[in-house]
Amino acid sequence: MANPTSRATLIDYCKRRLGDPVIEINVDEDQVEDRVDEALQYYQEYHSDATVRTYLKHQVTATDVTNEYIPIASNIIFVSKLFPVSSSFSSSVNFFDIKYQMRLNDIADIQRFAGDLAYYEQMQQYLSLLDMKLNGQPQVQFSRRQNRLYIFGDFADSDIKQGDYVIAEVYQIIDPNTHTSVFNDMWLKEYTTSLIKQQWGSNLIKFEGMQLPGGVMLNGRQIYDDATSEIERLRETIRNEHEFPPDFFIG
Repeated sequence: MANPTSRATLIDYCKRRLGDPVIEINVDEDQVEDRVDEALQYYQEYHSDATVRTYLKHQVTATDVTNEYIPIASNIIFVSKLFPVSSSFSSSVNFFDIKYQMRLNDIADIQRFAGDLAYYEQMQQYLSLLDMKLNGQPQVQFSRRQNRLYIFGDFADSDIKQGDYVIAEVYQIIDPNTHTSVFNDMWLKEYTTSLIKQQWGSNLIKFEGMQLPGGVMLNGRQIYDDATSEIERLRETIRNEHEFPPDFFIG
């Protein structure tokens, strides 16, 4: 199958590119599975098509308050932003709220030109600036290997309590078993093939110089070196052409 849609069809595709079944590919099935895992991991780490921006909603529990962190699923690789839980300029809705008074006095009737959308937009930006300066943004740290999102200060000050909701902007790995088009990615197919080829060459190096019946000599070193050059080229390609810039994930 030229367009792999699963792990098994990707493996078959890579083997055919290396010459199977015309040539015997001297690689154990477990070794092939390991190389596919490595290829997927590298793809998910650096390829922009391997992740999707989404929003994570979490209701704070008593355990979260005690631990002072929020557990994060293992398929989340970046947390770029945590939205403020509350705002002194937007949370209140009573008669004395500054936004209520602004709308009441300045833009009560836009159709009669009593208000001005340009002025309204400027006022919204001004209120947001005041909110940022006086309240600031939640200070967080995402520890990927611990699967934890630490929120500094808010738990200790009781700004975040049990039952509150927090929303974070995150980047989530696309599950290839659900979205099978991942296995048909051109870069992933080439990289997986090169990794299996390198494993093949590594297995044959121990027989280097051995002559088979008919005068055929195994040249595992050449296969290994060719695969290593391909891997280096593909890694350079993904970092230069497919990776998001580092500041893309800064909230």
